[in-house]
Amino acid sequence: MARKSRTAVLKRQREARKAEKAAAKREKREMREPATDRDSDVATREELAGYGFPVDDEEPESEES
Repeated sequence: MARKSRTAVLKRQREARKAEKAAAKREKREMREPATDRDSDVATREELAGYGFPVDDEEPESEES
């Protein structure tokens, strides 16, 4: 078996630490922002009213055929 050089071992260790740090940051971000699926680009009624769009107070009835 070939003997591994010290620089190769250190490089692998650096890469492993970097991957672990990135994984920890991903997990931390997911815990902080789990509601990104609920947030969308659709404006709420209050936001529409703030922009000056006419907003009805009643929900529109859907037509089912």
